[in-house]
Amino acid sequence: MTKIACLFPGQGSQSVGMGKDLFDKHDLGRKTFEQIDQIAGRSLSKLCFEGPEEELKRTINTQPTVLAVSLAAWQCYRAAGGPKPAYIAGHSLGEFSALVAAEALSLEAAVTLVDKRARLMEECPRGAMTAVIGMSPTDLEALCKQISEEQAAAGQPSVVIVANFNTLEQLVISGSPEAVTAAGAKAKTSGAKVIPLPVGGAFHSPLMAEAAREFEGELKNWTLTDAAFAVVQNVDAQPATSAAELKSKLARQMPSAVRWANTIEFMLGEGVTTFIEIGPGKALAGMVKKIDRKATVFNIYDSETLQKTLEELRSTAAV
Repeated sequence: MTKIACLFPGQGSQSVGMGKDLFDKHDLGRKTFEQIDQIAGRSLSKLCFEGPEEELKRTINTQPTVLAVSLAAWQCYRAAGGPKPAYIAGHSLGEFSALVAAEALSLEAAVTLVDKRARLMEECPRGAMTAVIGMSPTDLEALCKQISEEQAAAGQPSVVIVANFNTLEQLVISGSPEAVTAAGAKAKTSGAKVIPLPVGGAFHSPLMAEAAREFEGELKNWTLTDAAFAVVQNVDAQPATSAAELKSKLARQMPSAVRWANTIEFMLGEGVTTFIEIGPGKALAGMVKKIDRKATVFNIYDSETLQKTLEELRSTAAV
C-alpha cells in the first residue's frame, strides 16, 4: 500500500475565491467555514470568497483565511474517504492546520491562536525577507554569518539568517532590512537569483522573539492532546505525537527557521511516496517535486481536485 503524507500550506498561498467551491458543494465544507467564522467573530469566509485582494494579503487576514480553507478541504477529504496519512506536516502557518487534522488541537484553539499569531506578526518590528534561489544552504548560512558580523562591526542592524529551507536551492533569508539587503546583494554577486518578498516583518528570525513570548502566553491557555498520527514539525523536521512535545515545538516556531526540505526528506526516508497538499495553492507540491522528482504529488483545493485525487489514489490501491 502506498505510504501517504498530507501537507498544509502557509502564508502566500491565498487567492480571492479560495474555498468557495468547497462551501457551495460540500456540507462539511460549509459547516467548517461557518464554525470558523463564529469562532473568529468575523466573516473570514467572505474574505476568502470575495476579497478584496489587498485585504486578503494582509497578514492579519491571510493567516486565518488560509487556515479556514485548508481545514474545510481536509474535512471534505476525510468525509469522502480519503486515506489516513502516515505523516502530516504544515509549512509555517500550515502547522496549525496539521495539528487540527491530527486531532491534537481543537478548531477553537487553532482559530484563536492563529488570530493572535497573525496580529503579532503584523505588528512585529520592521524587518525584511528575501528569497534566494540557486545557492546551497551551507553557503548561504555562511554568507549570512559574514554579513551579520560585518554589519555589527559597523554598528548597523545585523540580524540576518536563513529562515526558510524550502528546498535545497530555494531558500529565504530574514532579519533587519539593512542586513537582508546586504546579504541579498552578496548572494546575487555569487550567481544566485534574489527576490525581495512583499512582507514588512522578519518572520522566523530572532527578531520575532518578543512576539513569540507573547504568543506562548496565549498558547498556555490551550490544551493539546496526543496526535492521531505523527506531525513532522518545522523547528526540527522530526515527528511527534505527544501533546507536550507538540506544544513545546509549536511555542518555538515563530523565531525559528522552517526546515521544510528536511521535513520532506525525513518522510521520504520513512517510505512516503505520495504527498497530498490540502489547501489553497500548489506551492508545497512544487517544493516536493524539486526535492524528489519521483514523488507523487496531489493538490486538493476544490471539488474537482478532491475527486481527481481520490480517483487516482484508488486506482493505485492507496485506499
